[in-house]
Amino acid sequence: MIKLNCLAVDDESLALDLLEDNINKVPFLNLVKRCKNAFDAIETLQNESIDLVFLDIQMPGITGVQFLQSVKEPPMVIFITAYQQYALEGFDLDVVDYLLKPVSFDRFLKAVNKAYDLHNLKLKSAQVAEVEEKEKGLVYETDSIFVNADYSLVKVKISDVTYIEGLKDYIKIHLEGSTKPIVTRMTMKAIEEKLPTEHFFRIHKSYIVAMPKIESIRNLKIKIGNMQIPVSEHYSEEFFKRIGQS
Repeated sequence: MIKLNCLAVDDESLALDLLEDNINKVPFLNLVKRCKNAFDAIETLQNESIDLVFLDIQMPGITGVQFLQSVKEPPMVIFITAYQQYALEGFDLDVVDYLLKPVSFDRFLKAVNKAYDLHNLKLKSAQVAEVEEKEKGLVYETDSIFVNADYSLVKVKISDVTYIEGLKDYIKIHLEGSTKPIVTRMTMKAIEEKLPTEHFFRIHKSYIVAMPKIESIRNLKIKIGNMQIPVSEHYSEEFFKRIGQS
């Protein structure tokens, strides 16, 4: 079960005691700290990973509203206060819920369930975004990339790549020991930015080569396996500097 790390902020000790008791009754809540003012709460947010803040509004020094406005990327917040007139202001600040003291446990549970559902929704959205990012192109593991080919995400070991050939909006990734290249929709510029520069070099508008796979160079042509790959004049100076032959 995913747990939400919580922070309780209220200037009244009794209110904090009641809040702590309610938090301890909910399996998916973990109380990280109790704070009696906004200054302690700010320090805690800087040092701890907090998912949800239970926040009183009327506090000395800095009010709960001022505290929330001062936090650049605030966690989820549930206001708990004795003053109903702050409700509209609270929802303008996009808080999860607004609880009036004294808070019944049923009402408390409804609010934290809402926060829990929202947290899970954000996690799922982040996972979907990650998958979509993979489908746009490629994502590194330690020594591999994923490319979108044949309606799937195909894992390609970087050490197997011999050279890459550009064909307008598509590229062919040629692999050692394979006669069939992997074809994926991506520009040369996009994959060039993703590949480790210490192993790959663009020698032509249509070719990127894996430096460790180069067997020989003759008349501005690189031999890799059975292929003779041209080095264009535009890239030749930098290429020969790279191999120490400038």
